[in-house]
Amino acid sequence: MSNAAAIPSIWRVRIFASTWVCYAGYYFCRKPFYINKAAVGDALHADAAFLGLVGSTYLVAYTIGQFLAGWTSNRFGPRIVLLSGMAVSIVCNAVFGIADSPHTLLGFMAVNGLAQATGWSGAVSAMAPWFRRDERGTVMGLWATNFQAGGVLANTLAAFLLRHMGYQYSFFGGSLVLLLAWTIVLVLQRNRPEDAGLPPLLETPAPEFPADSQPEQTAARASRSMWNNVLLVGSLYFFIKFIRYALWSWAPYFLRKNYNLAGDDAGYLSTLFDLFGIFGVICAGFISDRFFSGRRAQVSLIFLVGMTACCLLLYSLGGTAVWIFGLSIGAIGFMLYGPDALLTGAGAIDLGSGKNAAMAAGIINGMGSIGSVVQELLIGDMYVKSGGSLDPIFLLLLGSASIAVLLMLVINLRNRFGLSDV
Repeated sequence: MSNAAAIPSIWRVRIFASTWVCYAGYYFCRKPFYINKAAVGDALHADAAFLGLVGSTYLVAYTIGQFLAGWTSNRFGPRIVLLSGMAVSIVCNAVFGIADSPHTLLGFMAVNGLAQATGWSGAVSAMAPWFRRDERGTVMGLWATNFQAGGVLANTLAAFLLRHMGYQYSFFGGSLVLLLAWTIVLVLQRNRPEDAGLPPLLETPAPEFPADSQPEQTAARASRSMWNNVLLVGSLYFFIKFIRYALWSWAPYFLRKNYNLAGDDAGYLSTLFDLFGIFGVICAGFISDRFFSGRRAQVSLIFLVGMTACCLLLYSLGGTAVWIFGLSIGAIGFMLYGPDALLTGAGAIDLGSGKNAAMAAGIINGMGSIGSVVQELLIGDMYVKSGGSLDPIFLLLLGSASIAVLLMLVINLRNRFGLSDV
């Protein structure tokens, strides 16, 4: 029987580390635009509405790419997909540093969106064959710190280079870091234990059917139920990612324009969202395994209720002082990233039954990415039309958080009635 003991620990550490570095590295070619949004806008004479268009172009391409990446990871294996996507993103990010027109920025941002989309589903599917379900909550909770740590480090580097060398070097520096991550993946990562001459960890046993049932019909019902659950989690993720990308994309911009911070200070303060999120992911993953027997939905509901309360704080008091704004986005990050990581990492692997992990992760992330597109279009336009007021934007975030809680309640009810196993 396949088990974790049959696989040397060094290989599990190697896969964990290489895929962690891989996905963290993607952020060094994703976050510089958000940190430098105001500086790029000033240099290229682009207002908030156009910058929102650039961001939404990236996110539309990213959304389309998420659906494609799940299929390509299943078809070609995550290794080649990750290495290809990272290489293209390195080139695009370097071009951003030399772009001299808004349209150049716009075109390469679309290409970068497709390249960046290879990251999550590819990395999740690369982890799936190496870890059991009963350990995934803790393992994936620790592993999923990659996108908070990557965000914090990418923001910090981009803000530092913006301050000392100019925004162009924020992009160049990010490309160099992702190039290092690309090298690590090339050397260390393997798709499956079998590729390293090891026995497989995950086995898909034949389903057991009652004597009077039709196996084909039972299997079909199970498949429909699985994909219904994937779509429901994807709908929930729409609202989680709406909030996440709204704060990623616009917090540095608001801190500079509404709170009069310098560009680098705005970048540093905005990292509170990701920094607090690191602890939220670790906490949620540990709790789900230790106290909820791998039930991701129950833990996620608790965290999402907390996120909604934090959005209420942001709406009520966030516009009064910069320290309250910073505290609010940090608290939102802590509460948001736990469910984010559980549902799109360990949850996607569970829903996809291992072999469909890449497809499940790609669909969930693709549907979530639609939320990130919508926020970019809405918030840029709302900011311009409101004359720079943040109140309607904060209210929009509160509404999104409330809907996420309602959808999480539906998932928990499906669990209770045996219709899902999240």
